[in-house]
Amino acid sequence: MIGWEIAGGVVLTVWLWLLTCRGRFWSTAPRLPGGTEPDHWPSVAVVIPARREADVLPRTLPSVLAQHYPGRARVILVDDGSDDGTGELAESLARAPGAELPLTVTSPGAPPPGWTGKTRALAHGVVEAGRVDRLLFTDADIAHAPGSLTELVRACESGYDLVSQMAVLRTGTRWERLIVPAFVYFFAMLFPFRLVNRTAHRTAAAAGGCVLLRRATLERAGGLSAIRGALIDDVALARLVKRAGGAVWLGLAGKVRSVRSYPRLRDLWHMISRSAYTQLRHSPTLLAATVLGLALVFLGPPAVTIAGLTGGGPAALLLGAAAWAIMAGTFAPMLGYYGQPRAAAPLLPATAALYLLMTLDSARRHRYGHGTSWKGRTYPATRSSAREPDSSE
Repeated sequence: MIGWEIAGGVVLTVWLWLLTCRGRFWSTAPRLPGGTEPDHWPSVAVVIPARREADVLPRTLPSVLAQHYPGRARVILVDDGSDDGTGELAESLARAPGAELPLTVTSPGAPPPGWTGKTRALAHGVVEAGRVDRLLFTDADIAHAPGSLTELVRACESGYDLVSQMAVLRTGTRWERLIVPAFVYFFAMLFPFRLVNRTAHRTAAAAGGCVLLRRATLERAGGLSAIRGALIDDVALARLVKRAGGAVWLGLAGKVRSVRSYPRLRDLWHMISRSAYTQLRHSPTLLAATVLGLALVFLGPPAVTIAGLTGGGPAALLLGAAAWAIMAGTFAPMLGYYGQPRAAAPLLPATAALYLLMTLDSARRHRYGHGTSWKGRTYPATRSSAREPDSSE
């Protein structure tokens, strides 16, 4: 009984600390900041890296091309070695009614050694953009509501060097509804938006589906070549900008949505596990700490609560239930943001157990030389291949 009471005290203390000292990570309030109309609207190049994206472009590219922007803007789609007609389809969509922004389709060829495909595609797009004031990096699966570009630029003009929005992900299938809200919740726990948005705080992150930044700041920070091998390019880019003295803002989106579908558990599993061990810098020590941390934080409360019901004593029951209640309470806002019933929040431990297994599977794949694979490319399962700045936390 005493052992379970101690365990209950530990998990409750951890959740009280997260509740009060982790930058209100659970809040869904961080939304795109407003701003005044600039006297002169900066020129913008929208750079879209695309590899085998013919299935999603009809649902996304027209929304970007149709953006009505007060200044000078253009769209650059970088066809990264697609074999499904991605480039040709993009050009046909640019000729359809409703397109306001001009489109350039270009291809960088195979990435040189040391570069990932996406960072090389982005760098190629930056060169193609020429001397523009702002760069918007957005993925091929991201759809933008009318006015999205204007609002992003207005927010950036309010004093930020990088503005990023976490796109609203699909929750159309049972597995998406179970895993996606938790995915964003865990990301916010790892990189609390309020801490990211404090210039003086070391925490830095971005969401790669929608990143607007000042070109001058990117050049001052060393350009994309400084993160050329980064597999988690968005976080690496935000760290690069912040270390160069730039101001970063990250929040949840209202007008930016992903149309990418993950209908099966296997699809979501691959999406998460392909980069989980990279996020841990391929470190067995960090892996062990993460597994223990996930087990303590998310599996501990229900374990202690059940133990209290089955002989662990009333104190253990109360401590475990209190920790579980705090956990569920912090998860409920994210469920609400995704239109899911908040009553499902106590089920978070089950999803966390899946994430724990995905993390272990990611490490297993890297351990046995499978590396990180994406659309026909495999990156080596070595720590040096990531070439990302060390963690800022």
